[in-house]
Amino acid sequence: MRTTRVRFQAAAALVAGILLTGGLSACSSSGSGTSSVLRIGASATIDSLNPFVSSSDYSSVVYEYSYPHLTEYDTKDLSIVPAFATSWKRSADGLTWTYDIHHGAKWSDGKPLTAADAAFTLSMIMKYQDGPTGQLAGFISGMTSATADGDTLTVVYSKPAANVLAQMTQLPILPQHVWEPLATGDGKKITTFQNGAPMVSGGPFRLTSYKKDQLALFDRNPEWWGATKPKITGFGLQFFANDDAMVTALKTKQVDMIGESTPATAVDTLKKAGMTVVTNPSAGFYDFIINTNPKKKNHPELLDPKVREAFEYAMDRKAMVDTAWLGYGTPGSTIVAPATGFHDDSVQGLPFDVAKANAILDSLGYKPGSDGIRVANGQPMSYQVIFPTEINGAGDRMFQIIQNGLKKAGVKLSMRKMDTDAATTAINGANNTYDDFDLAMWDWIPPVDPDFQLSVLTCAQWGNNNDSGYCNPAYDQMYAEQSTAPDDATRRQIVDQMQKMAFDDRPYIALVYQNVIEAHSPDWTGFLPSPLVGSVNNLSTQTLLQVHRAG
Repeated sequence: MRTTRVRFQAAAALVAGILLTGGLSACSSSGSGTSSVLRIGASATIDSLNPFVSSSDYSSVVYEYSYPHLTEYDTKDLSIVPAFATSWKRSADGLTWTYDIHHGAKWSDGKPLTAADAAFTLSMIMKYQDGPTGQLAGFISGMTSATADGDTLTVVYSKPAANVLAQMTQLPILPQHVWEPLATGDGKKITTFQNGAPMVSGGPFRLTSYKKDQLALFDRNPEWWGATKPKITGFGLQFFANDDAMVTALKTKQVDMIGESTPATAVDTLKKAGMTVVTNPSAGFYDFIINTNPKKKNHPELLDPKVREAFEYAMDRKAMVDTAWLGYGTPGSTIVAPATGFHDDSVQGLPFDVAKANAILDSLGYKPGSDGIRVANGQPMSYQVIFPTEINGAGDRMFQIIQNGLKKAGVKLSMRKMDTDAATTAINGANNTYDDFDLAMWDWIPPVDPDFQLSVLTCAQWGNNNDSGYCNPAYDQMYAEQSTAPDDATRRQIVDQMQKMAFDDRPYIALVYQNVIEAHSPDWTGFLPSPLVGSVNNLSTQTLLQVHRAG
């Protein structure tokens, strides 16, 4: 859930051949297109089919369409609507949530799908939240018990929780008969479980075939319990090594759509080729990451807030929007994007001002050496920036702008490209000590509710989603308070305070709020673009329930 964090290096031509020979070519049909398969191209792959270890957006997409969720988002207005829970109520004291669960549902293997599966999933996460299930533990913050009685799920919290329904959009309900044998002893089997295809499904589709770093194939779940049945017979995810190959595949009709990773540089080309291109603000942002762990081994000057402030002054966000995104984005400021509805507009990103950056570094006594690079603590201010290959393209152009700006301030940056797994390992360091790296660059495409993005900077997320080594007890206290705020106004006030603290401390410098850009063949209709990472996303099943061939 960085949440698009993975791109692979396989040959696109090979993948295309596998996809076409594997039967994903859309069937000809008329009317609603009830015998057709939607082929989706993506440049971020599935990193795992296990929700306790995966971080890729497309892994979460698999869970959205393969597993039930109690609630989901409505793409039209971002309201939270019933899913596997048909209704709910909260007790007067705010501690107990009671869900009415869909009656008579089944898993794809024919076994009953009930409230007991939901209670088991939540209980398993609670039991192992300090270990194997820690990656999802933020979504059950304050939860003390989950029990089932027939079609009723009862969840109890230690304190009133303000964002429960949003949290439930993030938690896939897992089949108890598959996962219960793993939830024993220290629970380590939970994270080592491969969960391969065919996957036992409780969503509208079931994963039938999966080739790592190549493709994933889905058909309709014959036991789907939802009132709305998919109009397509299935869909496929085809993963490409680079954006150019993905765009070419759409233009040559090897795929029917490409998701939110459509490059801005391809928009005009795709429009000229007759494709439908849609763009809108997203909940995501690109970030420049500064290791703020006080125990880091090298370059202690990066721990000085004034140095981090100088770095931001040397970053030309407008040039990033204009050059890297061709206007399909806005300059960043806080770690919560405006499209979420929770952005603090009073926090403004620092203006591009190299003179100001130089003045700050001069005042700290970091004088340039003979090569023009400043010296701090006896060492040149020369840093490697960890750069995952999944943000190639626009990320490369953004890095060049950052590199040039900081060079004018006497700071040298060099790019250290690596795949996403290696980047995560390099950032976390040995035993998750966050003591080795200095700088990194990446992106986040989080849920609309800010809880997840705020949680990333907490001490509790070391070794999981934390990628900056930031650990501030005052921030953690506010994080706990926002999740149990008694009303929306109080919660928003706390969320604003957290954005301001993160802005001032600068474990991240928010660079650009990039738009969702997706494109599809005019032969298809029914897509529902939204800030939720586009039409096909990990927070709503709506698009793939209604998309169909046009005409």
